[in-house]
Amino acid sequence: MESSRDFCSTQDNNKLYVAGIGPGGMGYLCRRAVEVLQQADTIAGYTTYIDLIKPLIKEKNIIQTAMKKEVERVEAAIDTALSGRSCVIVSSGDPGIYAMAGLVFEMCRKKNIAVTADCKTDKHALQIEIIPGIPALASGASLLGAPLTHDFAAISLSDLLTPWELIEKRINAAAEADFVIVIYNPKSKKRSGHLEKAQKIILKYRDKNTPAGIVTGAMRENQHIQLTTLENLHTAEVDMQTTVFIGNSTTFDYQGFMVTPRGYARKYNL
Repeated sequence: MESSRDFCSTQDNNKLYVAGIGPGGMGYLCRRAVEVLQQADTIAGYTTYIDLIKPLIKEKNIIQTAMKKEVERVEAAIDTALSGRSCVIVSSGDPGIYAMAGLVFEMCRKKNIAVTADCKTDKHALQIEIIPGIPALASGASLLGAPLTHDFAAISLSDLLTPWELIEKRINAAAEADFVIVIYNPKSKKRSGHLEKAQKIILKYRDKNTPAGIVTGAMRENQHIQLTTLENLHTAEVDMQTTVFIGNSTTFDYQGFMVTPRGYARKYNL
């Protein structure tokens, strides 16, 4: 079915964008994100993400908050848009993957704010446009080679919003089902042992020599890439800017690249 939605001008009232800025490098922003960042009145975001896009937003009104202030940031952005000024909330990666898009809609529902994706539908509703960005699982995978060519599962190890018991259940299920596993938020100052716990769970189902890729600061100045094994995963240096990739039963290391075959060799006798 074809969509009848039209792009709305950033000059329209009651306009809220939620834009992904990708991994961080200016060359990896999509054109639509650049366009709205340049034209919107106000930019809202976590301090680090605001710093990454400063060349595009020098003269803008900035709503800038620290980590764990997401609710306050989104509330201020919604209020700004409803006051008649266009506003962009920025997220690293993609705004719909472990990011701000969901919270925007949750808060609109809680406040009973009418929303629309089509500027022609309701002039009084809050117009919301979600602008995709390159997620960490895609930028990290591109640096490793081709680890996600077959089915994969993404799991965050942060238990700030999700109980650890549920995270463990998801790790077990993904490991048993032989998904390639992408791990977000593997470690912080308060969560130093979660990656090792995940490793032990996955080792119940995977060979100890299963390739594992670690990408920190993808496409940023602090970029670091490491290819290791599941057995040695606990020795890798990781932080909150790290994405971890754990292969499935067919993933292999080829001359420093991590590759998960799709099945072409078996089907076509390559």
